Amino acid sequence: MSSTYNVSLAAPTYSETYRNISDAYIHLSMLERLWAAWYAYMQNDVIATGLMTFVIHEVFYFGRCIPWLIVDYIPYFHKYKIQQGKVNNLKEQWQCTSAVLLSHFTVELPQIWLFHPICAYFGLSHDVPFPSFLTMFYQISLFFCLEDSWHYWNHRLLHYGPFYKYIHKQHHLYSAPFGLAAEYASPIEVMILGLGTIGSPILWCALTKNLHIFTVYIWIVLRLFQAVDAHSGYEFPWSLHHFLPFWAGADHHDDHHRYFIGNYSSSFRWWDFLLDTEAGPKAKAERIARQKGKAEKSAAVSKKVD
Repeated sequence: MSSTYNVSLAAPTYSETYRNISDAYIHLSMLERLWAAWYAYMQNDVIATGLMTFVIHEVFYFGRCIPWLIVDYIPYFHKYKIQQGKVNNLKEQWQCTSAVLLSHFTVELPQIWLFHPICAYFGLSHDVPFPSFLTMFYQISLFFCLEDSWHYWNHRLLHYGPFYKYIHKQHHLYSAPFGLAAEYASPIEVMILGLGTIGSPILWCALTKNLHIFTVYIWIVLRLFQAVDAHSGYEFPWSLHHFLPFWAGADHHDDHHRYFIGNYSSSFRWWDFLLDTEAGPKAKAERIARQKGKAEKSAAVSKKVD
C-alpha cells in the first residue's frame, strides 16, 4: 500500500487517519497501521520521513545515553569501569551534550533530510507491509560489515598528521569516553564517518532496488546503540563480545581513546586483527612476541641453510 493510495483515507487529525487506515486494512499489524497512517496524514513523503528519522535518531541516541549516566552514580557498577576512577563530571557531560545537539541540528539534520529523496530515486520503499525478519536481518548484517570497513579505513586516515590535528582531535578530548561522547566530533568527521552509516543503505538500494525505510530505521537504532555502548567506558561479564568474540565492544574502543592509536574499527575486531593495529599493552606484548617468534624462526632457517 503506497501513501499515494491513502489520499481518501487522510483526515484532519492523525488519530482519525489511523482509524480510517485500521478500518480499511485490518490485515495489517498495529505498527504497520500506525506507519501507514503517518504517511497518509502527512501527505508528503519527504517531510514525513525526515521528521520521523530525526526524532528516532534523537530519542534513541539520548535514550541510550541515559542509562550510562545513571550507572555512573550507582557504586555497584563502578567495579566494571574500564578506566577506574575516571568519571566525567556533569559540567563536562553538559558541554559534550550541547556540542552534540548543535552538530545534530546543523550537520546531521540536512543529511537526514536528503536521505529520502536520494534513496527514493534508487527505489526506496516506505509501503506496508514491512519486509520479513529474514530480509531485514541479512540487510542489516551487511550494513554492519560495510560500515565497519568504511569506518576502519577512514578512522585510520583521520589519525594521520593534519587530519588528526584539524579534524579528529576533537573526538579525542575525552581519553576516558562516556556514552554522550559517541557523536562528539567535528562537523567534517561527522560527515565522513556518518557516510558509512547512511551510505551503506544508499549503495545497497542503488544496486538492488530492494530496501525499505523501516529496515533503515532498525539499522540506525542498532548502530546508535553500538556507538553509545562502545563509548560507555564499562566492561561487563555479560558484554556482547564475550559471546561474539569478533564483536568490538567498549573495551576495544576504550583502548583506542586511552592510547590514541589502534583499534580503528567500529563494530568488529577483524580489521584490527588482520592488519595488526590492535591497541593496548596486551596487544603490544602479543605483537612483540609474534615478531620475536618470526625472527627466531628466520634465524633458525638461515642457520640450517649455512
